[in-house]
This record gives sequence, C-alpha cells and structure tokens, in this order.
Amino acid sequence: MNRGLFAYLFILSLLWGCGDSKISSDSNLVEIINPVFDEHIEPIIYKNCTPCHRQNGGAPFELTSYKKVKSKARTIAKVTALRYMPPWPADPSYRHFIGEKRLTNQEIELIGRWVKNGCPKGERPNRLLSTVKPFVSALGKPDLVLPLDSIHLIQGDEDRFFLTKVSANIPNKRFVRAVELIPGKRNLMHHFNGHLINYREGSKNPFDTRPRKVEITVGRNPDELKSLDLMTDDGIIPERVHSVVNYLPGVTGVMYPEGIGTFEVNKQFSIIGNDVHYGPSAKSVIDQSKLHLFFTDTPPKRGIGELMLGTNGVSKIEPPLIIEPNTVSTHVTRFQVPADVSVLTVNPHMHLLGRSLKAYVLKPNGDTTRLIHIPKWDFRWQYFYTFEKMVKVPKGSVIEVEATFDNTTNNPFNPHDPPQRVSERFEYGGSSMKAEDEMFQFIITYLGYQAGDENISLKP
Repeated sequence: MNRGLFAYLFILSLLWGCGDSKISSDSNLVEIINPVFDEHIEPIIYKNCTPCHRQNGGAPFELTSYKKVKSKARTIAKVTALRYMPPWPADPSYRHFIGEKRLTNQEIELIGRWVKNGCPKGERPNRLLSTVKPFVSALGKPDLVLPLDSIHLIQGDEDRFFLTKVSANIPNKRFVRAVELIPGKRNLMHHFNGHLINYREGSKNPFDTRPRKVEITVGRNPDELKSLDLMTDDGIIPERVHSVVNYLPGVTGVMYPEGIGTFEVNKQFSIIGNDVHYGPSAKSVIDQSKLHLFFTDTPPKRGIGELMLGTNGVSKIEPPLIIEPNTVSTHVTRFQVPADVSVLTVNPHMHLLGRSLKAYVLKPNGDTTRLIHIPKWDFRWQYFYTFEKMVKVPKGSVIEVEATFDNTTNNPFNPHDPPQRVSERFEYGGSSMKAEDEMFQFIITYLGYQAGDENISLKP
C-alpha cells in the first residue's frame, strides 16, 4: 500500500474509530461525545482559521458563518486530521514560537466527530464568527498606508524582478515600530526586501512622492540611486536603514516589544524594494501591494542586527548546493558567532526542492540549544519564527543548519519533469533567485546581548 495512503487511513481510524472511549489522545482531557458547533467547533474555527479564511484574508474561501463552515466540513476534517491545515511547518516538539498555528489532538478529534455526527448547529451559532471583519493587517490599524506602484503580470510570465520606491512627506519626524507588507497577489509574490531612505530636511527639492518601479534582469545589481532617482539635489547620498520590512510566502508582520527594532523616519523618506520577486502567472493580473507603517512615541532603545547564513550569506554551504537529478542530498552551513547575541527571530529559506531543515547552536561548553526543525518543508509557508523569549547565543558558539533537498519525481513540487540538475546558480555577481533554481538560507534577527535578555518575553 502507498505509504501516504496508509498514513491517511491510519489517521482517520484514530479520528473516527474511537467507539465509546471517554478519554481523548490528549492526556487528562475528557472526550466530548456529541460536539456542537456553537460550543465546541466555532471557537476553534474563529481562533485558527478566520485569520486567513475571511474577506481579503488570502485564503480561497471564507469560514465566517456556520453555513460556510458546514459547506466545507468534510474538507476541514480531512485537512486538519492530516495537519495540512492550519499551516505550521515547525515541529513543536523541537521548539515553540509565538503565534503557533497548530490544533491540539482533542481539537482535531472534535472536528472529526462533529462532522461524523452531521454537523449539529447548537443553540447560538455565529456568536464569534459574526464579529470577524475583513482583513486589514496582522498588527492592528496602521498609522500610514503607502500603496506601491501597480505591476501588470502577464499570463505565461516567467519569474520577474523589480526595484520599487514609495515615498512619504509627513509633518514631523516619527519613530516607526513596525513596517508590514500587504501583498496584492499573495500567490504570486515570492519575496520583498525593503529598506528605508531618509532625506535631510530640504535636501530633496522637489520631493517626488509618486511610486516608481523598474524591472530588472534576474540576479543583476543595478544602480538603485540612479534607477529610482534616490540621489538628493545637493549630491549627498541619503541615510539608509537596511531591512525595515521583508516578505516571503505566508509571512505576516512582526512587532517586537516597544523600543526594540524601532527606527526614526524624517519628514521626507522613501522605502525601496530592492528585490521584488514575482513567480510565474497563470493568468494576467495586476498586483497592487501596499506598506503599513506603525508609529510609536517610544524612541529606539536597541537596534536589530541581521545575520544570513548560506546562499549570499556569511557561511559557505557544504557540500556545495548542487542537487543532481533523481537524488536526495543533505547540505550543512555553519557560522561561529564572534560575540554574545540575543536571537529574536529565525527565517529558514529554500525553494521547491527543499524537504526538511534543522538548526541548532553548539555552545563552547558542549551544550546544544535547539533553534528550529521543519520536518516537511513547504515553500508556500515561510514564516519569520519569533521565539517566546530571546535566545542567548554565547560568543564562540557555532550555529549549524542542516537542509535536505529532494530532486526526485517523488517531490510533487519539483519544477522539472523529468528532474534536472539544480543549484544556487550565480550570475551578474549574485545568486539567481528564480524559483526553479535553488537556495539555502538561514536568516537570524538578533540584538547584542544584555544581561537578562533571556527572560524578556517577545509576545506582543
């Protein structure tokens, strides 16, 4: 029997074959024999599904009423039993993070039993779901919205890359706590890396606030200053703050405690996307993405650093990232930290051949600190995983990351049929970021360590 089919049937046997047992697979939890929607199912849907399954939420359908949930009930039971939904690739038995999208065993059993029993409504359905509003932001109401220039994607397009610029002219200098990208076409935008350009007062005259875009060749590094007209009229290169906003498939905005990662914007500033990547488009569409800015009165306390391992980063990949056809290969990248740091967030990144990834810290005293394990990589869900508390990495520790790639016909996401030789192809002085090529990156957001950091909660 096919292993995938066997696993599916085994899960269903656990889900629906419970008989009259009174104890669920979650220890010390009494099984609810006759779950009803309003009391048992609606709270699960509200918490775990409606963040995406609502108007403008990015999911293909809404789950904002009893009627809508019932129409998808069997699908919901199936995908939750397989833990395909809600999407959370990280292994919770290895490490926990803020905002984990993961159901308990009892919640999965409740959904399955509710469907098996005919989806009973209960007495007061829709008490929670009726309060669900269209998606605007994962971080709250933004203080400033900056629409990016629209991009027309043509049916049959291959990967396309752009430089973009969006500018603002505000009454006074402000502190920015977070910047969030809201993609117009979530299924097409592969990544966005945004940086701040701060202009001294009166140095840019006239200041052009119209959004701009410039299409670029894959991997080429054009002159941003000239391409996006970033130079000031007095010839002085403006201040640049690196990586104020980043996006990958599935990512939502990240907001740290007050003062951490906060930066200042002048009255006149721009945010540039120096690497905006769209994947192939099955039909002609127009993408209209936008940036959300969240202001604060709390000045910056501690600046954030970013460390990238692997492709385009500070550490080499061993063996080199070349995946021959019809092979499964494992590669490692490692880096020794030169000073004590406090890690806030980790972001693993691979393309379509990625199969699994594990990262950990080897300390000078021989101890190991777990960072993240993704047993089943999915290109569509690449979160910035934020720890519940900062993780101290002492000076001299080695951060080690192992990644496995599957270049066989068993990989349903393999872009080539039959499989072809794939690598982190380099051209024009940088790596190719096309989805059909491959990357192996591990990005770490950190602070310089201060005593007590490991006790600071990062929960918003």
